[in-house]
Amino acid sequence: MIGCLCIHGFTGDPWEVEPICQELQKLDGWLVYSPVLPGHGKELSALKGATYEEWVYTVEVAFEELQKRCTDVYVIGFSMGGMLATYIAARYSVKKLVLLNAAAYYFNPKQFLKDMIAAVRYHLTGTQEDDQLIDLYEKKFRETPFAALAQFLQLVQKTKPYASKIRVPTLIIQGEMDGLVPMKSAYHLYDIIESDEKELIAMKRSRHMIFHGYEAEEVINQIKDFLLETSQERKKTT
Repeated sequence: MIGCLCIHGFTGDPWEVEPICQELQKLDGWLVYSPVLPGHGKELSALKGATYEEWVYTVEVAFEELQKRCTDVYVIGFSMGGMLATYIAARYSVKKLVLLNAAAYYFNPKQFLKDMIAAVRYHLTGTQEDDQLIDLYEKKFRETPFAALAQFLQLVQKTKPYASKIRVPTLIIQGEMDGLVPMKSAYHLYDIIESDEKELIAMKRSRHMIFHGYEAEEVINQIKDFLLETSQERKKTT
């Protein structure tokens, strides 16, 4: 059996990675699991008492459980989940690693300003592009406790060094229109990951919620190709 651990981002829940989970669950002999990190979910007030150590422990336990049941385990991490995924890939026997808008660096001022302008326009006209999800982001900004943000910053600081210890095949996908995580983050991870097999793909029309935007299907297909193909097969097609 093949296992796949899918890790959501800060203030999020498994909905963020649900599309890829659903696709992989259709494959015969695959066990796909996306845990809810402590304090996360629908009520963000619960984040007030959560710690980054709990988030790390949760993904460690999830990976170890998959490892007991599966011959190989892949790890997919989105945003802060990408940093947790780098930690797991550096410390455990991961078969392949996928990082999506992984937050080694965070905040893209130029795109963030565009998103703020779009938010103002939304409140004036009631219109927005399908993938902007303005209500969702406003809810996150309004309800996320400051203490939780401090835990996020600590997690990034603690996990960032682990990327240089990664030796497994790695696929990095970054949305160029992401207002929260800049392309700089993807370039940094690509440069310091020591794997002989690594690839960086920039998605020109993708925002932060990469599985819920215009290029979601393409992102899913890229991930499936990477996980299912052998190294030699992928090299022939790229």
